Parts: sequence; structure tokens; C-alpha cells
Amino acid sequence: MEQKNTIYDIAKALNITAATVSRALNNNPKISENTRKLVLETAAKMNYKQNKLAKSLRNGKSFNVGVIVPRIDSNFFASVIRGVEDELHPEGYHVIICQTHEDEKREIDNITTLLNAQVDGILMSISKMSEENEPIIKRVVKNNVPFIFFDRKKSIDGVSSVTIDDFEGGYLATKNLIEQGCTKIAHLCGDQSLEIYQNRLKGYKQALLDNGLKYNQDYVIQTKSNLDAGKNAVVQLLALNEVPDAIFSSSDFAALGAIQELKERGVKIPDEFCVFGFGNEPFTRYLELSISSVDQSPLEMGKMAAKVFMEQINNTDNIKIEKKVVLKPELQIRQSSTRSN
Repeated sequence: MEQKNTIYDIAKALNITAATVSRALNNNPKISENTRKLVLETAAKMNYKQNKLAKSLRNGKSFNVGVIVPRIDSNFFASVIRGVEDELHPEGYHVIICQTHEDEKREIDNITTLLNAQVDGILMSISKMSEENEPIIKRVVKNNVPFIFFDRKKSIDGVSSVTIDDFEGGYLATKNLIEQGCTKIAHLCGDQSLEIYQNRLKGYKQALLDNGLKYNQDYVIQTKSNLDAGKNAVVQLLALNEVPDAIFSSSDFAALGAIQELKERGVKIPDEFCVFGFGNEPFTRYLELSISSVDQSPLEMGKMAAKVFMEQINNTDNIKIEKKVVLKPELQIRQSSTRSN
């Protein structure tokens, strides 16, 4: 069996103390950059591998972080996870990914499993606004384990969050449709038990109010985030006595379904009917008729959630201090909402 080199071997090779080698390997600020670089280069040449278990025991950290998402087969959540990993990997952390599939029980099971795995923190986008998961989340915070919501959140004392301004996103998207001459704007809203969809609906309503347009409850249809939901919503809207001339959808997928149904019925987009989505999914820009959408900045959201975690794990006094980071939404205006006039 090949003999493994230790920090003592590195110290002997460089004629320095083992303590200095240890500090250099762990990026101790007391060690000069030249010494740190020399130690790292020597460690690499000697094929030194740090004992992660010993490091974990020494620091009281597992260097694992749990990320819980409703589903991983989504560009948005995949991009958030990438942002988290981009930020945490250089710090020596590994990410454990769990899915809830929009199931509150599985969400609680995921949190329990991650706690049993002794992760250093949990980052989560909630499945639904259930009261069932509050006790375990509060227990996490009580045990001084950082817990950060991203995208979908709920208000729990001591839990930080990173979101975009969903109200502003809904407001700006609706305002853009109004500026294109649309006066009868429908809204395909998401699950109203979730705060993000509540806020997008509020933004839509406020934009109508601020621009002197009447709010019509018949124009608001709760939909799931898929193509069939968007198609079915259009069927309902076109059956109304007063047919709308635009849709602001809280989901790009529902927006795409709406566009497909409108095209099948011979409705000209955007001249007769404008559509604006939410999420800026990759497909929105590559379609023959590109779809206007609100960008949620998932990569930045993931990086920011990771930064909040690092602030808390590096200073335990910060763990129970709520930090609310709200990112600014950006409109990606494309063909589906841009009229030629």
C-alpha cells in the first residue's frame, strides 16, 4: 500500500513547522501569500490529500450544505443550484440536492434527512405555504444551523431569504403591455398559496390601477406552470363576452401554451393579442416568435443565497438575524409583446 504523505512530511521538506503548513492549507490570514503558495505547490507535488474527516472534527463542520427545490428538471432551479455551487465550492463545501415534487411531507423528510447528515446549512425553495413544515424549520434555526429561503419563501423568525421583487416584476410586465396599447389584459396567476404568485398578481392589479384600467376578475385565471394550463386558459378567455387583448402570465410555460392555442385559433400575435411571461426560460428567446418575459436572475439568486449562508456560518451571531435580499427584476422584451405601431 502506498504511504500517504502528511503535513509533517511537507513541513520537513520546506523546513517549517507543521502548524504553519496546517494554517497555510486552511487559508489562515496570518500566513503570508508566498508561504501559502509554496505550501500548496509542495502539497500538490507530494500528492498530499487532506483528511476531510479530521478537518470536519477539528472545525465542527461537515462542509456539506443541503439545497431543497421543488424539482430539479427546471432551468430556473438548476441555475440556482449552479450559482450556489459556484460560490461554495471554492470554500470547500459540497452541495446535497433534494427534491420535494411539491409535496410538503417529502419536504419535511428532506429537512430531517439533511439534519441527520449534519449539514452545515439548508437552502430551500418551499413547495407550498403549509404550516406543517414550520416546527422543523424553527428547530433548525434553534440549533444554530443557517436556514435560507430562495425564490419561494415564507415569513419565519430567524430565517433569511433571497428573492426577486415579484410585485415589481408583475407591475413592469403589465405596464409594458399597456404601453403597447393593450387595455384588456388577462393574468394567468400561479398557486395563490405561494407568496411569489400573490405578489405578481398584486403588481398586475396595481399597474392596471395606476394606468386607469378596470380590474376584471374574469380575466384572472389560476393555472399550473405547463403548456396545457396555458391552452385551457385561452379557451376560457376567448369564450368571454368581452375578450381580452393581452395576457401576463406568471409562468413562461403557461405563456407558451397560451401562444400555441392563440395561433391555432388564427389570432395574430402581437398585432391582435400580446403575451408576456415570467421566468425568462431559455426557450423564450429561441422560438420563431420569441416570448417577452421577466428575468428572475437564478444564477445571481443562487450565489447570493450562498453568500448569506457563508456570512452566517462564519459568524454564529448572524444565524438568527434575518437578512432579506431582494433582487431587481429585469424585463426581456421580445416579439410576443412588441407591436409595430
